[in-house]
Amino acid sequence: MGTTAKALSLLTHFNHGRLEIGLSDLTRLSGMNKATVYRLMSELQEVGFVEQLDNARSYRLGPQVLRLAALREASVPILSASRRVLRELSEETGETTHLSLLQGDQLASLSHAYAPQHATKVMMEDAEVLTFHGTASGLAVLGFAEAGFVERVLSGPLEARTAQTQTDPASIRALVAEVRATGMAQSVGGFEAEVHSHAVPIFGPDRAVIGALAVAAPTSRMSDEQKQAIPQALRAAGLALTQRIGGVCPPEYPT
Repeated sequence: MGTTAKALSLLTHFNHGRLEIGLSDLTRLSGMNKATVYRLMSELQEVGFVEQLDNARSYRLGPQVLRLAALREASVPILSASRRVLRELSEETGETTHLSLLQGDQLASLSHAYAPQHATKVMMEDAEVLTFHGTASGLAVLGFAEAGFVERVLSGPLEARTAQTQTDPASIRALVAEVRATGMAQSVGGFEAEVHSHAVPIFGPDRAVIGALAVAAPTSRMSDEQKQAIPQALRAAGLALTQRIGGVCPPEYPT
């Protein structure tokens, strides 16, 4: 990993639960030495990607991140396009829906919607980093990602978030092959206990997978009826979102 990549990778440790991060925590999270982290954060601060709080050793994201995010949204308005799709899909299924996007070698939640039908629901966090092997969204992406990317993911550490998380590369490859054949991914308790998720890939104009659209429900509500209704609604919503952003499904995607 080059210097630029190392510096930008530090930004991925910020999320809604960590809006501010101190130097020691960044060192621990990144696995880099403290001097390197301090130097890289100082360089990011100089160009506005992070800013240091007054009288503190902690950092938060800077205005340059907001500017680039606005430019990205203006050029590829997937966030705007997804809001209606997420809302309608949530209302139709009665469950939580969410969109995640590839950001380099990471998959991060971008937006979500909650259904009004139930008090108990799967809660989401925008900008949360999702695992590829333990989530339906991640498996949906791996099903249509380039082979080299899949191998890179499976050769790295595969964290067991729950007792149900699949961490055997051979078993995950079998799941990826099933996703590629059906166009639909599932995960039961792989990222969060007692959560059953379905996901479909979202494609860009170049037919490359750019993220995933998912429905997440408590396992206690996954009746036989829901197991039929959710995939049907999700397939239609995924195709609609791909089309709204000018994307095109690759020939091998089963529609």
